[in-house]
Amino acid sequence: MISAERRAIEWECTRLIALYANLNDQHRWEEIAALYHPDGLMTRPTAPDVEIRGSQAILAAFKARPPRITRHFCSNVVIDVDDAGHARGHCAILLFTGDGPPLVGSFDDRFVATDSGWRFMERRGRLTFQR
Repeated sequence: MISAERRAIEWECTRLIALYANLNDQHRWEEIAALYHPDGLMTRPTAPDVEIRGSQAILAAFKARPPRITRHFCSNVVIDVDDAGHARGHCAILLFTGDGPPLVGSFDDRFVATDSGWRFMERRGRLTFQR
């Protein structure tokens, strides 16, 4: 793989992370679920041991949340390209909810190339500091 292809994959996956945060803050659940592969897996930073599998189950989990105002910040994004169809990523997150102190955590991601573009195959969150 040439470096231009690698950089393009890194950019696409980094964009996916930022898009996810923005859509989450805007409560655009259907669009978030569409960022996952149909068989994708998610764990929330606040519940890292609870696996939610499949884009439809992920959509249902987001819709089941009580309404709240949030602002997610993702930084220190590092993407490692495995091959033309697979990549891994890590980012730090900071979540403000207005309900208490900010939450600090991270996501470990696995990405897969699909006919619709790059998607999350796996998104595992965890908190760095517990309340």
